[in-house]
Amino acid sequence: MTTVLNASAMQRALARMAHEILERNEDADQLVLIGLQTRGVFLARRLAERLSQTTGVPVPTGVLDISMHRDDLGLRGAAPEVKATHISFPIDGKTVVLVDDVLFTGRSVRAAMDALMDLGRPRRIQLAVLVDRGHWELPIRADYIGKATPTARDERIKVKMAEEDGVDEVSMVRSPA
Repeated sequence: MTTVLNASAMQRALARMAHEILERNEDADQLVLIGLQTRGVFLARRLAERLSQTTGVPVPTGVLDISMHRDDLGLRGAAPEVKATHISFPIDGKTVVLVDDVLFTGRSVRAAMDALMDLGRPRRIQLAVLVDRGHWELPIRADYIGKATPTARDERIKVKMAEEDGVDEVSMVRSPA
């Protein structure tokens, strides 16, 4: 196991991402963050808190479950574990920043965009990820990246968040053969 980001490096990456989001989006009052279940939710809340502290404008955050929008539903043996989607604000005309922990193939992001479009018509959709590990299968790239970490196909990125795992850490592990 190799540590990619420790807790302080994760905090610095989130601070940088928050500043980049503000640089590209001058209308903070038109900005909303939506985290993908599960760890993207915690990342979105942390980013929104930083954005609100900087601008003085509250940044709404929502929770999006993509389980039923995945393109591999029929390929997985078990039924998907459906989690909550909770977006208590309109997204029509807003700049929506989708937030996820890891960008790998791009398929989760595509599913998230499909799910989001079922809920409204945002003005623009941007993507923020803590780790971009490469291996994209779709033409999807993140607008905001905490850390780009090229990986081999047999390596995995494991994100731990204090809210879920008791610790903030990103590590790379080799899958068993």
